[in-house]
Amino acid sequence: MNLDPVLLEILVCPDCKGSLTVDEDNDELVCNSCGLIYPVRDDIPIMLIDEARRPEGRPDPEPTDDQEPPAQQ
Repeated sequence: MNLDPVLLEILVCPDCKGSLTVDEDNDELVCNSCGLIYPVRDDIPIMLIDEARRPEGRPDPEPTDDQEPPAQQ
């Protein structure tokens, strides 16, 4: 895997904004906070939450409602 060090400095987990660690053996980026594992294909990090996987034995987080309440008139 050949990733630009400058790119690695600015990339964060799109889910929790945590820092990432390179897993050279598996061609993946691993979030140090939430544990999501993002694949790297042809030296391109696939930073899509839908493409990420959770490590074995780690439960999925509870869904959250990120929507703001409607504005009062």
